[in-house]
Amino acid sequence: MQRFSTSVVAATGILIGSMASAQELVWTVEGLDAPESAFYDDARDVLYVSNIAGGATEKNGKGYISRISPEGEVLDAQWVTGLDAPKGLVSDGSTLWVSDIDRLVAIDIESSQVSGTWAAADAQFLNDTAVAENGNVYVSDMIGQKIYVLADGEMSVLAEGDVLQNPNGLNMHDGKLLVAAWGQGLQNDFTTEIGGHLLTVDLDTGAVETLGSGAPIGNLDGLEPDGKGNWIVSDWIAGSVLRVGVDGSSEQIIDLDGGSADLEFIPDRALLVVPMMLSNTLLAYRVE
Repeated sequence: MQRFSTSVVAATGILIGSMASAQELVWTVEGLDAPESAFYDDARDVLYVSNIAGGATEKNGKGYISRISPEGEVLDAQWVTGLDAPKGLVSDGSTLWVSDIDRLVAIDIESSQVSGTWAAADAQFLNDTAVAENGNVYVSDMIGQKIYVLADGEMSVLAEGDVLQNPNGLNMHDGKLLVAAWGQGLQNDFTTEIGGHLLTVDLDTGAVETLGSGAPIGNLDGLEPDGKGNWIVSDWIAGSVLRVGVDGSSEQIIDLDGGSADLEFIPDRALLVVPMMLSNTLLAYRVE
């Protein structure tokens, strides 16, 4: 049986990293199982956290979703079970969309039941998800170098190729899909020859462009707006959490161990939630 614990940290601020500003560690949840993605449901005031619970491409049926409060209380350790290696999470209000290796899974939030699955042809490593205003759902395939879209009940490829630089994190930005790229020259240990940066993908044509200077930032995973016109990203390999400007410049704000994955930022609370895949923990920081 898994044991979940939450530790709440009372601190005035922790200076982390030479370029970091003072960030306050608020709480830590322990006892998760390779947590990959956190998503905040503001209507229900709850965090959903995906747990891979095995190998990242292992179809074992052991993957699950947890429900955790913004205060770090584990509300439902295994809210939805029976998934394989769930990663990216996003919601349109009624449905939680989950990437699961080579398929996109829909979970009806009110019933806590899987309401549909869509196979992504030739997918190798589906990762993050995003939803457009029209309800289309996007999912990245980091290893397969593709971005899929679910529109009108059909999955298709929006963009593909090396130009995507092993796409990972997704978000919507000014009517385009924003992509946090892992980098170029992917190695067997998931390091890259060149670090990734932010890209945009046109939702109609699939055309890929660089956001800002295109200078390498890192092996990027999570991608969230900071509410001030910038972006907060995680570097899974280095463990860094960085703030990235629209010009492509970056600044480290938190220095963590490797495995910092698909983070979530709640602007109203100034709360940054970071799944730590390799230590089976969920960290929450107050970030100003």
